[in-house]
Order: sequence, then structure tokens, then C-alpha cells
Amino acid sequence: MELNNTITRSEETGETSRPAPTKKVFIKTYGCQMNVYDSQRMTDALTTDGYAQTEAIEDADLILFNTCHIRERAAEKVYSELGRLNKLKAERASNGREMLVGVTGCVAQAEGNEILRRSPVVDLVVGPQTYHRLPQVVKKARAGEKIVETEYAIEDKFEHLPKLEKAAVRSRGVTAFLTVQEGCDKFCTFCVVPYTRGSEVSRPVSQIVAEAERLTEAGVREITLLGQNVNAWHGEGPDGKEWGLAQLLYRLAEVPGLARLRYTTSHPRDMDVDLIAAHRDLASLMPYLHLPVQSGSDRILKAMNRKHTADEYLRLIERIREARLDIAMSGDFIVGFPGETDEDFEATMRLIREVNYAQAFSFKYSQRPGTPGADMKFQVEEHVKDERLQQLQALLMQQQHAFTASRIGMEMNALIEKPGRKPGQIVGRSPWLQPVIIDENVAQIGDIIKVRIMSAGPNSLYAEPA
Repeated sequence: MELNNTITRSEETGETSRPAPTKKVFIKTYGCQMNVYDSQRMTDALTTDGYAQTEAIEDADLILFNTCHIRERAAEKVYSELGRLNKLKAERASNGREMLVGVTGCVAQAEGNEILRRSPVVDLVVGPQTYHRLPQVVKKARAGEKIVETEYAIEDKFEHLPKLEKAAVRSRGVTAFLTVQEGCDKFCTFCVVPYTRGSEVSRPVSQIVAEAERLTEAGVREITLLGQNVNAWHGEGPDGKEWGLAQLLYRLAEVPGLARLRYTTSHPRDMDVDLIAAHRDLASLMPYLHLPVQSGSDRILKAMNRKHTADEYLRLIERIREARLDIAMSGDFIVGFPGETDEDFEATMRLIREVNYAQAFSFKYSQRPGTPGADMKFQVEEHVKDERLQQLQALLMQQQHAFTASRIGMEMNALIEKPGRKPGQIVGRSPWLQPVIIDENVAQIGDIIKVRIMSAGPNSLYAEPA
């Protein structure tokens, strides 16, 4: 019997009705929020080809590893995972069952054909700018071709995003990512993003607002705008003029049903006065800002090509906090960059003490092939990186615990996201991104309720209805 693949539209809901899925896809995501968003894009694109998502890798007809290339260990972890699939794929073949394996994301973009050489188990390699072609690539792979799809035109980056079905959005919850910008023109000497994601490209306002409206119509209450350098976003506005991120946030604040806004990841050089003012003016813009600095040493910042000094960063933090008194700061730090001395490291520790972060991410410097930093002299020994990272993380953890404890006794609004682990328990999200656990089922998923914080764990808050 021939399967009828006709897509119909319900007159009552306006949603498309697709044929029942006949195949399963497993996607493992590495790295940043952008990759999480991209994995959702791939899932959406593959639904048109009859795939349903599965959490069990052994049940999958298609396995995709959506990869990160920021650190060496992340890339090598992918190759290790691929090696373990040889036996599973052979077993499937012996039973007459197809299993395709693909690598997507930044490792795919950076290494291309090298992945097929190192891992013969791989059938397809797809870069981040070509996910709209994924169904066609999968069909070619099913026909026996080995595919590397990494070439793209800049204007194609946002032209082929799949339209989300309301049911698919609802299944993901009441918070969502929305990509507004991709790529980076900063060329920090430690970073591969400009080489794997390309130059900065911004979506137009009309596309962003339309997607935000569709998300909120499906029940999303909080949207996080994503970009490799999100505050460098400059998109075409409805008036034909170029808008900045602040203007976009003011416009999104008008979308009915959208209660909360966030954005990440930012660069200090693109934090302009209008964006700072938006933090002051918009109640829906949450008081939490991720603003990476990477180092507190001007010498190292210059070597990193960050194009700002530690003092400029600190003065920027002052202006942001003057505009929004309750704002919490988050950051990124790299220890052991080539040439980093004990004095440089201590400068970073001083900056951390002065800023007092609510949360931060920290890493040992990793040589990435093709970046200027990889060829720099005076690479820091691994044991020195380890010692410095431990000291830095201990300070950051102390600050994070102190910030979480400072919420005790406070009344705040919590967005209810999901049921808790215990019967009758619900879990919400604070304005500062912390999970809020409430032992009474006093609200529906998607409600925003006022709670009083009674105690705090290392990462979570425990509350009762206020």
C-alpha cells in the first residue's frame, strides 16, 4: 500500500496535519544555547520527512550529533561517541534495518570531509547554515551517498527556517529560544566561531516578531534571544531603517502574552546606551545579563583581541547597575591563555571580586587549529591551567552561593515551568534564572505567581506562595 503523504490543514485550528511518523531520529546536542535551538530546527525540518524524535539511541533510524568546536575536548568527545556506534550500526545492518549517522554543528563546518575520513560510520556531515537542506541530504544518504553539506550563501542563513506547529511548540514548554543573529566579526584570537559560523548576519524585525507571536500563541511566556554576538544585532525594521537590539526589545515587549525577555551572548563593545536604557525601562526584560570579559588583565585582553580594557568593562558594569539596581551579572573566563602570568591571573581574580558575579562559566584555554592563539608562543602548562581554574572556580562558586542565599526572604515572581519531582510539587523560574521549587500545586504551567523564598540550595530556591 502506498503511503499518502498529503499535508492537510485543519479548518478549526489552522494547523497542518502531517502523516504519522514512520522513522525515528535521535539528536545529541553539545555546547551552547544556539546548538539547542539548532537541534530543534533540525527536528522541525525532519518532521516533514516522516521522522519523530526519540530519546533512545538504539531505536533511532537516524542519529545526529550536533557538535561544538569551542574546545578540543568537546570535539574529541564526538569522535569517541562515533566510534561506539560501529557495533550498533553493524547489528542493525545484519538485521536488515537502516541506521544513518550524521554530524552537524560547528565541528561539521570546521572539519567537513575529515570527519568521514576519521569515522567511516558517518553518512552525512551538515554545517550550521544548511539545516534547511537536511531532509534532502538524508534522502541522498539513504540512497547510499556520503554527503558533506557545508557550503552556504550568507543570505541563506535565516531564509529557510521551518514554521513551527503549535503542538510542537507546546510540547517544549513555556520558555523558548529565538535566534536573531548568527556569526561573529570580532575575531577573538582564542575563538573558532567566525570560522565555523561565519560573519555576523541579523534577521529582520518582521521575521523575529512573527516567530515570537507564533511562540506566544502556542503558550510560550518567556523568550531568550540568541546570537553568537547578540547585542551586535542590527536588523531591518518595518520602517526600512536599521534597528538596534534595544529597539527590537521594545517592540517584542508589545507582543501579547510575552511576559519575559532575555538575550545572550553579549560583547562589552556592543553594550550601548540604548540597550542599557532598555534594562531600565522594560519590566519584561529580566534583570540578568551574561556579559563575558574572559580576563581581567589588559595585556591578556589585548592578546585576545577583545578591544576593551578591564577598567572599561568595570565602568560598563557600573552604568548597567545604575540603570537596573537588581540586575545580576554573569560572565565567561578563560585561564591559561598563552603568556598568562601569575600577575595576569591575579588581575582576573581582582576583577571577579569587584564585579561579584551571580553566575559565571570558566574554562582552561584550549588550542583550536586555525585560530591565532593556537600558534602563539608561551603556551601555559596544563598543570598551571588546572591550578588556576580551581582557584577561579572556587571564588565564582562562593559568589554564586552568596547570591542565591541573598534571595532568602525575598518576594518575587516565578514563571511556573513544569511539575516537580514530588507529587503536588511545581517548579518555576526566578527572574535571575534560578529554579524555584514550590511544594504546593498552586498554579498552572505558564502562570506567573508571586512567591516568598524560604530557603536556598546550591543552585535552587525553595519557596511558598506569597
